[in-house]
Amino acid sequence: MPRIKRDIVDGGIYHILNRGHNKDKIFAAPEDYNTFKKIIERYKERFFFDLYHYCIMPNHFHLLIKIANAEDMSRLMKGVCQSYANYYKMKYEHIGYLFQNRYKSILIDDDSYLLECARYIERNPVRAEIVEIISDYRWSSYNYYASGFCDSLITADPLFGTLADSTTTRRSSYVEYVSKPRPYEAIVDEKLSSFK
Repeated sequence: MPRIKRDIVDGGIYHILNRGHNKDKIFAAPEDYNTFKKIIERYKERFFFDLYHYCIMPNHFHLLIKIANAEDMSRLMKGVCQSYANYYKMKYEHIGYLFQNRYKSILIDDDSYLLECARYIERNPVRAEIVEIISDYRWSSYNYYASGFCDSLITADPLFGTLADSTTTRRSSYVEYVSKPRPYEAIVDEKLSSFK
C-alpha cells in the first residue's frame, strides 16, 4: 500500500514526534542524548529550519520546527532518524528497527497554539514522572527559555519575546506559563494516541 503524502508547507511550523519500536527505550545514557543533539546540529547545516523547542525522552522525542522549504522535511527527518539509528545499533549491537514508524507531524497553523505546543513538549518529563521540577530535566529546551541557558540548537520562539519587555520578567512569565497543565495536553495526547 503506498504511503499517504504528508501535507507540509513552506514556512510551516510542525510538532514532530517519533518513538522507539514497541515504545522501547532509545536513549539510555547521556552520550545518547548528546549524540542525538549533535546529529540535529549537523542537519541544521544542511537544511534551513528553526528549532524552537524540543524534549528528548528515554523512548521518544519531540521537536517543534519551522521548516523553510517543505520538500526538505522528509529528508531532514529521515536523515536525523537514520543517523541516530546507525549510532545506536553500532553502540548497543541492536538488531532490527529502532523507531516504531515514520515520524508523526502536526501542523501548528495558529499562533495561539505555538506556546501551547511548547508547554506540552517541555512538560513531558513531569507528566511522565521522570522529574518533579521541569528545570531538573537536562534534555529539553526549557532551561533555554526559563533560565537563559546556552543551547546552540535553539532559535528563540517568536512568541517568547511577546511575554514581557524585560528578560527577567519574560523568563518568570514563561516559568509560570509552562508550570501549569492546560487543555492542549489532552488534545495532543488524543491525536498522538493513534500514532502507530
